Amino acid sequence: MNQMKTLSDCFTLSNGVKIPCIGFGTFKTPNGEVCVQSVKDALRCGYRHIDTASAYGNEASVGQAIRESGVPREELFVTSKLFNPDQGYESTLEAFEISMKLLGLDYLDLYLIHWPISQPCHADDWREQNAATWKAFEKLYREGRIRAIGLSNFIEHHIQNILDCCEIPPMVDQLEIHPGYSQAGTVKFCRQHNILPESWGPLCQGKAFGHPVLEEMAGKYGCSVSQLCVRWCLQQGVLPLPKSVHADRIQQNAQAFGFEITGEDMEAIANIQGIGRCGRHPDSIDDMLKLFGPSPWQNWNQERQDLLKTI
Repeated sequence: MNQMKTLSDCFTLSNGVKIPCIGFGTFKTPNGEVCVQSVKDALRCGYRHIDTASAYGNEASVGQAIRESGVPREELFVTSKLFNPDQGYESTLEAFEISMKLLGLDYLDLYLIHWPISQPCHADDWREQNAATWKAFEKLYREGRIRAIGLSNFIEHHIQNILDCCEIPPMVDQLEIHPGYSQAGTVKFCRQHNILPESWGPLCQGKAFGHPVLEEMAGKYGCSVSQLCVRWCLQQGVLPLPKSVHADRIQQNAQAFGFEITGEDMEAIANIQGIGRCGRHPDSIDDMLKLFGPSPWQNWNQERQDLLKTI
């Protein structure tokens, strides 16, 4: 799966939609000038795939950057995600409209369910909740509001639940995939069902930098550690979403071409020690949300509505 040679090359989703092979991530980039500038820098470097989410709180800045960049909308691939407080049929449709207003777009290229409803915390109805959300996704897709629909942080049993109830199968699953945490089982499952795996955190949320094995291997290939990590994803058919707010690093992350990692080194990178999972397990996400208080997201939609007043 080493056919990607330039930043303009694309993967093809199961419905025939082309998706640029490296995306620009905006996780933890706060709404405001830093986000606007970093997205504009990415577009200037040649990125045409921008990834955001309602939970990031920066959709308005991403939309502003797109408008100010001068890049025609039809040349761009824009992804956003539905956060857990908005799961459910009607609430998904409402949340989508808010995201579109914040982004200032007429359509999305890809919409993802950000996290599954977790089985341990919702033993009685986790399947039904995820299924209701997916029905709303299918409606938006059929209406042409979204060019492709998919999942994020769904592992095998979550994906199977969607496959069991769907009329339109998911086209993407965005997962934590990086050196030392390859999620080989879920990636294999995705491939079996024609679902493109994407990698959030391909640079291990910064843990890759300074790792002696990765530093040594980067030297071997004459590239940076970040380029090595991005290339490792591409060669196994995983779409990486590196992020940075620094223009030079944004450009460097996009230059993961012109070299090929050997099969032996690909395996060594996958099994590297000392990194492991950086984020939450999908079945513990609701526990994480509860840490913020008894009803931490009760004002979620109001807060998003208030954001609309600022643009």
